[in-house]
Amino acid sequence: MIALSLAEITAIVGGQQHDIPDPAARVTGPVVIDSREVRPGSLFAAFTGEHADGHDFAERAVAAGATAVLAARPVGVPAIVVDDVERALGALARAVVERLGTTVVALTGSAGKTSTKDLIAQLLERIGATVWPPGSLNNEIGLPLTALRATEDTRHLVLEMGARGIGHIRYLTELTPPRIGVVLNVGTAHIGEFGGREQIALAKGELAEALPTEAEGGVAVLNADDPLVRAMSGRTKARTVLFGEAADADVRAENVRLDGAGMPSFTLHTPTGCADVTMRLYGEHHVSNALAAAAVAHELGMPVQEIASALSAAGQLSRWRMEVTERADGVTIVNDAYNANPDSMRAALRALVAMGEAARARGGRTWAVLGQMAELGGESLAEHDAVGRLAVRLNVSKLVAVGGREAAWLRMGAYNEGSWGEESVHVSDAQAAVDLLRSELRPGDVVLVKASRSVGLERVAEQLLAVDGEVAG
Repeated sequence: MIALSLAEITAIVGGQQHDIPDPAARVTGPVVIDSREVRPGSLFAAFTGEHADGHDFAERAVAAGATAVLAARPVGVPAIVVDDVERALGALARAVVERLGTTVVALTGSAGKTSTKDLIAQLLERIGATVWPPGSLNNEIGLPLTALRATEDTRHLVLEMGARGIGHIRYLTELTPPRIGVVLNVGTAHIGEFGGREQIALAKGELAEALPTEAEGGVAVLNADDPLVRAMSGRTKARTVLFGEAADADVRAENVRLDGAGMPSFTLHTPTGCADVTMRLYGEHHVSNALAAAAVAHELGMPVQEIASALSAAGQLSRWRMEVTERADGVTIVNDAYNANPDSMRAALRALVAMGEAARARGGRTWAVLGQMAELGGESLAEHDAVGRLAVRLNVSKLVAVGGREAAWLRMGAYNEGSWGEESVHVSDAQAAVDLLRSELRPGDVVLVKASRSVGLERVAEQLLAVDGEVAG
């Protein structure tokens, strides 16, 4: 974070100082919420969670080098006490971003946010110092923590914005007002909480509404291939840039194809020229993500040839998202277990099938080890049934549905689509899936592991990659 005195921070957050011997003392290190991450000069924000109260770790944080604690009550060490730590953290983030004048790029969507954020970051860091969140720090706490990592040298701040209801994204844009906003898609993630895709579109479109006017440099980067996203052009005062495969997209892909490993290639078209892209990521769904990233980079002045080169070199930065590892025996494990919704599940299955084409020629099989997709509400049965059916239609060799009721629905969908015998199976938990796979996998097989984060299905992938009790890697 930029260096600020405790007096300055107190004024910004509207707090009161307790046990602070020197208000001029400066915070020069990162703002953290985990006392184990404290560095000399840090500000430790004490949150009360389900299993732990950060205030109990305040003394440890200061002993480790924190200049002070941002807290909801006095803690016996230097502290700035506020009514609401979360709101105070947000106010501090906004003040820092406004002071820096950094270009803020924000993105949202039902699927692909983290992968696209990683792509945008890898492109923009080629043209200037760029800060972006590791993983999916996209809520009221994670977003300001990311923004507070910016320094005087930061040219671009790339932020992912998630939403579980109307007004969430609007609040996040108030903390870190974006100049460029990207909306990837409107799918069915969290549909149980929103109540329908139209409500999801209403929430995601808050990003487009929050952008500055075209005269002020505002740019809305919208998916031309998603009608609900394209329609958001009517909700923004910013200039609209469309990306996709549609003929009228400003940044578009032509001649999309997959190689034998399931990696996409395409010709990138922009208003200033075209270039060929060959990606290192798995699955055709990354083409849309790449186009969104290319549109942002193009708006910030990156030449098309450099965009194509950066996209071709970009890797997966975040864990458990199409993380592909080939074992010594020739079995390939695809760990995509960070999260799942119907849209990302369909994309992952199609990527599995593409990756399995080469495997089939060598006698290998495709395995889909799938678990619950959470927060689907009344649509849950239909969506799990549909994914099970899709696995059969795509000719996935083996479906292993892991867990309780939702897994049974996955298996039921596959069965009703024509998957009989041993082509699909329902097992109770991750260990049962591991035991089954260890007994049946053979060289050349490709195994996809995917479920909502709460299921913890990454344990299946980790155990399948373990060698003598240690995880390979």
